[in-house]
Amino acid sequence: MIDSILNTLQSAAGNILQLLTYDPKAPMLFSSGLFWVLFLIFLPIYAFLKGSKWKMVTFVVCFSLYFYYKSSGIFFLMLIGTSLVDWSLSHIIYRLKIRNARLLFMWISICFSLSILGYFKYSNFFLWNWNQMVEGNFQPYDIILPVGISFYTFQSISYVVDVYKKRIKPTDNWFDYLFFLSFFPALVAGPIVRADYFLPQLAANNPATKENIWGGFWLVIVGIVKKAVIADYIAQYNDLVFNDPSLYTGVQALMGVLGYTMQIYCDFSGYSDMAIGIALIMGFRLGLNFDSPYQSRNLTEFWRRWHISLSSWLRDYVYIPLGGNRKGTIRTYVNNFLTMLIGGLWHGAAWKFIFWGAMHGAGLAVHKACKPWLDKLPNNFIVVFICWLVTFVYVSLLWVFFRAADFEQSVEIIRNIFVDFDWRQIPQFCDARPAWCVMMASLIVFHFVPQKWADGVQYAFIRVNWGIKLIVFLVVVQLVIEFMSEEVAPFIYFQF
Repeated sequence: MIDSILNTLQSAAGNILQLLTYDPKAPMLFSSGLFWVLFLIFLPIYAFLKGSKWKMVTFVVCFSLYFYYKSSGIFFLMLIGTSLVDWSLSHIIYRLKIRNARLLFMWISICFSLSILGYFKYSNFFLWNWNQMVEGNFQPYDIILPVGISFYTFQSISYVVDVYKKRIKPTDNWFDYLFFLSFFPALVAGPIVRADYFLPQLAANNPATKENIWGGFWLVIVGIVKKAVIADYIAQYNDLVFNDPSLYTGVQALMGVLGYTMQIYCDFSGYSDMAIGIALIMGFRLGLNFDSPYQSRNLTEFWRRWHISLSSWLRDYVYIPLGGNRKGTIRTYVNNFLTMLIGGLWHGAAWKFIFWGAMHGAGLAVHKACKPWLDKLPNNFIVVFICWLVTFVYVSLLWVFFRAADFEQSVEIIRNIFVDFDWRQIPQFCDARPAWCVMMASLIVFHFVPQKWADGVQYAFIRVNWGIKLIVFLVVVQLVIEFMSEEVAPFIYFQF
């Protein structure tokens, strides 16, 4: 009897240990059950330690590093090393009085961070291209890309540059900087947090208010619906189209493109909502990362609404240092183009991402060139609708290159839409996939709901009694169970 109990306990302990150990086939996600179990354990301890900043920082750093370990394995040590190097260099930069010396150490820090990112993310890409030029026999390196390395690298670079420009002072102790760099809500897929926005909140260490907690909980619910209900469900059809476009007609290809356009928005903005919501529950604000981007009437507006933390980072740390709009019209267009080219390369080590970024850069340049003429057009419904439609079509077609396996597949999908399109197939498609169509239509409608309405719903949720909150939560859980696929799908932006 005792042996049986001991064996059971030993087996249970082994299963728990295995569950808590890094599994490359199942990285911990915000949409996974294990994360929420751990977060529910984390939260009361965090609240208890909140009164002591040092204890709170130590606890959150440890949890953040464990979260990164569960997401990316042994690479959590590289995150620690990066933070140590950049924190030390930031103090050297701040103390130096000679400008050229400060500039030198800033570039040492930037090159250090970019060299790590370059090795893991771009080694095989550049070696493959070199191999194509010299016609060699290239064998790709077996390199595992650490989750979220692009996000925390950009975050670290902005910190060092801001110290160099004396926008901020370096943190007094390394743990505060490690807290900023490893903060788990934003660690693996953003938003990219600025030190001048985040560190004052850490210094203040204000407790989360009731509005923070319930407002954050609402954002988590919205994020779960976007990701686990909408994005993962509509992805099941989108993946069929992109995996073998030759099997699908123009109407089916168009629906796949529209589906992916909405999928990537729901997937990434859903993650951002969860990240922002979790941080808000903890009493920290990360800032808005998406602002109904598909309402945009031009590409400039789109990039002010889409992935705001990245687009503002590229503006402040790439576009403006290149000269911005201060060196003439032609140079402005070139700077826009180069900035988006870098943005495309940031998204992935492949020519399709470079092409995607280049086309967005070209589109931004065309819009700026046409702006004096566009500003003279009447601001009526027809003009607004045409501007919106052109922008939406352009963005959606470029998402094809972003998602497809290669250029040939991208061209085939677009060709199917324009060559093999029959309007009479639309009713047949709706009959075959009614849930997909209803979900897409509902998503489009809700995307165009005025922001003040969405804010009103969030405010109402904050104010209602706990019973209504519980009902909303249970409905969301039921929706997730109803629509979830066989396994938890990783967030699209985890690969970046």
